Amino acid sequence: MKTKILSAAVLAASLVGLGGCATMDRQTVGTVGGAVVGGVVGNAVGGTGATILGAGAGALLGNQLTKPGAALNR
Repeated sequence: MKTKILSAAVLAASLVGLGGCATMDRQTVGTVGGAVVGGVVGNAVGGTGATILGAGAGALLGNQLTKPGAALNR
């Protein structure tokens, strides 16, 4: 239960922090947002290793999906 509350708090703080970065481009926001979501999911699934892997995978996925010409941008 503690982990879920902590994860939700980290996610909320990260989203608020991203909202203040108006000068960031779309790809940077996608990368950071993906890392946050991936880290939270990794933390919910496993321990520290899963959190790190989830953050890395989320950052990569967020970066690739927000590149110009990506499938979602067409």
